[in-house]
Amino acid sequence: MANSTDLPSASSPTLVLAHPTAAERRATWTLNSKSWGAALSLEDYIERETHLAEIPPTIDGGVTHWILTESSLPPDARPIYSASESLRRRTFVCFPGGEVTEGITHGIGSVFSPPAYRGRGYAARMLTLLGPVLNTWQKEVGESHFSILYSDIGKKYYTGFGWPPFASKHISLPAASLSSTNGVNGHKPEEAKLLYADDLKELCDLDEGYLRTEVAARTKTTRKPSVAIIPDHLTMTWHHLREQFMCTKLFPTRAPPTIHGAISSGALGSRIWIIFSRVFYGPLSDPKSGNNLYILRLVAEDAAAADTEENARRLKSVLEIAQGEAKEWGVGGVSVWNVSDAVKTLLQRTGLQYTTVDRESESIASLMWYGEGRGDVESVEWVGNEKYAWC
Repeated sequence: MANSTDLPSASSPTLVLAHPTAAERRATWTLNSKSWGAALSLEDYIERETHLAEIPPTIDGGVTHWILTESSLPPDARPIYSASESLRRRTFVCFPGGEVTEGITHGIGSVFSPPAYRGRGYAARMLTLLGPVLNTWQKEVGESHFSILYSDIGKKYYTGFGWPPFASKHISLPAASLSSTNGVNGHKPEEAKLLYADDLKELCDLDEGYLRTEVAARTKTTRKPSVAIIPDHLTMTWHHLREQFMCTKLFPTRAPPTIHGAISSGALGSRIWIIFSRVFYGPLSDPKSGNNLYILRLVAEDAAAADTEENARRLKSVLEIAQGEAKEWGVGGVSVWNVSDAVKTLLQRTGLQYTTVDRESESIASLMWYGEGRGDVESVEWVGNEKYAWC
């Protein structure tokens, strides 16, 4: 390891963005496992990261790994001053006076500098280089109007590099006192149906149409550009394969969960459904781990979600399944990100216990705008800013 006095300045022209080799990725994962792999052994953590780079949502360019390094040295013999990855997602974008078009975005994750290189501005240099690059990265796949990241260090740091914060609130519900299902095919509230893997694609395809309509309506109403990351089946698959891997390691004596959501009773156009994922950050035995069941996407087919007892029952029926699954898998509770005002009103009718949290330091949704204007929360509408978009 070089002496700190021998390290280059973060502004050095010899520092460049590059793609790490397999050995360099493994070296990075070994170091950052202490930050993000507390629930797993080092071997299992590296296996997870390798696995997630080789699944259908990522294998064909869906994930790109980046490092800040020294341009004068060859791969596998060069320092890794900072590292990150970007996940590609499909998007909708609509500008005032125009139609909804489809494109792509890249979500930055796993921003990490090895301890020996911290405090020298290397992460800042990497981000300064990476932001503009992502504007045209994989442009043969689609046009990118913005990139995103989720800050775990508050709202100020990434703003300085062009990713200002957007809405980062959630509703938190406790786990049920008793399991309502067994994680595979248990009992459920009478008004709701459990959702399994084979049920999701049809619903995701429906949701895609609903979201396209909502993006167009939001632009027409606000006269601002509106954007959305599409909650497609491939995105849900990424979350559920990640969940499956974790459950296989943490619960080796039981099958991984097959229940991935719930849908209420009602005719097409009036239903409410949720798709969820169990997320494990730390040891099961430690209540401070923050393990949680996240509602990846909440859909009310009636966009207005009329304030009626019937709709409140529908919402309650699906959320109670989520609460039961949280209990069944030993996580602390259920979180629903950035719910609409209509859903908040229905939630008050359900009688369910919940709290509203305005996050200030963790999972702060942040967006860099590549179009005209400031691109902050006052000038761009981020529609469907929910957990499924997390990367």
